Amino acid sequence: MGERKTFELEQGWEYMQKGITKLKGILDGSLEQFNSEEYMMLYTTIYNMCTQKPPNDYSQQLYDKYREAFQVLPSIREKHNEFMLRELVKRWANHKIMVRWLSRFFHYLDRYFIARRSLPPLNEVGLTCFRDLVYQKVNSKAKDAVLDVIGKERDGEQIDRALLKNVLDIFVEIGMSQMDLYEDDFEAHMLQGTGAYYSAEECLKRERERVSHYLHSSSETKLVEKVQHELLVVHVNQLLEKEHSGVHSLLRDDKLDDLSRMFRLYHKVTRGLEPVSNVFKQHITAEGTALVQQAEDAASSQAANGGVQEQVLIRKIIELHDKYMTYVTDCFQNHTLFHKAMKEAFEIFCNKTVAGSSSAEQLATFCDTILRKGGSDKLNDEAIEETLEKVVKLLAYISDKDLFAEFYRKKLARRLLFDRSANDEHERSILSKLKQQCGGQFTSKMEGMVTDLQLAKEYQSSFDEYLGNNPSTRPGIDLQVSVLTTGYWPSYKSSDINLPAEMARGVEVFKEFYDNKNKHRKLTWIYSLGSCHINAKFDQKPIELIVTTYQACLLMLFNTSDKLSYPEIMTQSNLSNDDLPRLLHSLSCGKYKILSKEPNTKTVTQNDSFEFNHKFNDRMRRIKVPLPLVDERKKVVEDVYKDRRYAIDAAIVRIMKSRKVLGYQQLVMECVEQLSRMFKPDIKAIKKRIEDLISQEYLEREKENPNMFRYLA
Repeated sequence: MGERKTFELEQGWEYMQKGITKLKGILDGSLEQFNSEEYMMLYTTIYNMCTQKPPNDYSQQLYDKYREAFQVLPSIREKHNEFMLRELVKRWANHKIMVRWLSRFFHYLDRYFIARRSLPPLNEVGLTCFRDLVYQKVNSKAKDAVLDVIGKERDGEQIDRALLKNVLDIFVEIGMSQMDLYEDDFEAHMLQGTGAYYSAEECLKRERERVSHYLHSSSETKLVEKVQHELLVVHVNQLLEKEHSGVHSLLRDDKLDDLSRMFRLYHKVTRGLEPVSNVFKQHITAEGTALVQQAEDAASSQAANGGVQEQVLIRKIIELHDKYMTYVTDCFQNHTLFHKAMKEAFEIFCNKTVAGSSSAEQLATFCDTILRKGGSDKLNDEAIEETLEKVVKLLAYISDKDLFAEFYRKKLARRLLFDRSANDEHERSILSKLKQQCGGQFTSKMEGMVTDLQLAKEYQSSFDEYLGNNPSTRPGIDLQVSVLTTGYWPSYKSSDINLPAEMARGVEVFKEFYDNKNKHRKLTWIYSLGSCHINAKFDQKPIELIVTTYQACLLMLFNTSDKLSYPEIMTQSNLSNDDLPRLLHSLSCGKYKILSKEPNTKTVTQNDSFEFNHKFNDRMRRIKVPLPLVDERKKVVEDVYKDRRYAIDAAIVRIMKSRKVLGYQQLVMECVEQLSRMFKPDIKAIKKRIEDLISQEYLEREKENPNMFRYLA
């Protein structure tokens, strides 16, 4: 078999160029076609030139020359506008056909040489050639031509939409599955142009320019008013409710610049801001209600963490308030309509309950968390002050401010009495803020409590000095007493518990000291708030127990008795069935079983008996025996509602005293107005209080008109 003829590069490429020229002619409309023999010869030529032995293997040279086959730019450069677009679409279609044919002729190169060298395939090279030779040079002109055509359509002209679709497909296809070229080279410019086209500010600017160019200056006001009316009033709903550019979407996407622009435009239109502020209110209400629902759901699914969820809710509401207050000041220039919208929105969701807890209670609990030792995250003084400032602002939206005051007072009392307050300055600071917001009457009792405790410390110092000067009077125990003013503090249950002799002696000594200093004052001892440190001697080691006064009284009964039944404990302590089971449960069934109980169950009944647990031991030498807190929510609410009756009575009498004669509707309206600063009075409650005051002869109905009331001096 003879040796195969060697093809030189120039000879082989000359033959390939004839085939490429014929292919271009066919694409330009020539009727001549390739026959199968010509096709095979072109393929074989490439095959032979790629399979010759070196140095006659021309694979790399043919790969480089493949690019030279594409020359399509001059015919596009010669045309403009839509004609250029049509030529571009035609050349792109021809180019893709040419890439397919050449890929067949050069198939052997693609399959072996390119695959082994990991080079870009011929199809990709063909598209890259069009991008480099054509697209890079004409895309700007093409983009301008497309935008021009879009502008014509916006102005009402008929256009060839299929042409635009084909042109824009080139922007996508040239990117080879990436949208970068389409987005950067066309879409960004199109959106910018769209914004300018539809921008009301731009329209007004253009009309003013028109006046300056060729209209009389007197036309400016009328022209601007007409444009504003057409753009902003006639289409107000479409503009404000558009899916991607309406107020809701601008608020959702935090588009502050666009919101500012919308405010500036509608500020110029009579009552134009009302629909904007309404949408603002709806948006805030929806966001706030969603936060409340999230907290409700979380509290329901994790009942044990309900309190935590409420605290998270308050923090989120504070963040929401900060965010939209920035909108009001920065975007809406502190306009009263938007302040009003924000106030009304917050009043809606700030008065909802979460897991049975009212917003007033949640806010009071949040304050307690911030102000008590170890209650909050480690915030610095400045952060605490800032948070307290924001809490007081939130209080403005809560209708039951009297309920907040009572819950806050209860928690403040626990902080002060049990030395749980983290910082006296913060306590005084929030009271100062509350006083500024709600008036002196709102905080007078709380301020009295803080002052009281300071005076109590001075009394304690005097008592210690008294004991030092009179050694014979010492009771044998360390005694600390806080003397408080009844009117300032929440009401607490006082019980005539039988104190152990040691404690009773201490009480007598203090009473004697106090009576010497205050002749006409009476002390009422609230043992339920006391705490004791007692030394318990167990078999293993002595342990100091920190307990409440009631717990201490029960434990000390076992100094003289080994075993006591429930009735015996009840008789000796003089405690009621309301308190005793809870106390005995804490000592015998809780974490620390100081007492042993028979039978050994987890509940306390009147048939149980108890004895001191000598075998008890703990790794600590001092332990605090917890006493579960009684849920005071119901009592606080009852106390507040009782106080409300007095407040309604006082308001009715005050109004009638100044008016003398007044109709029912007017009296109710004025009463609601006076009381709404502290709570939202129930109309039925007002009606009932009017009837009671009539029966007490503060008021009387007029005989001729039962709806008219007269004040009786």
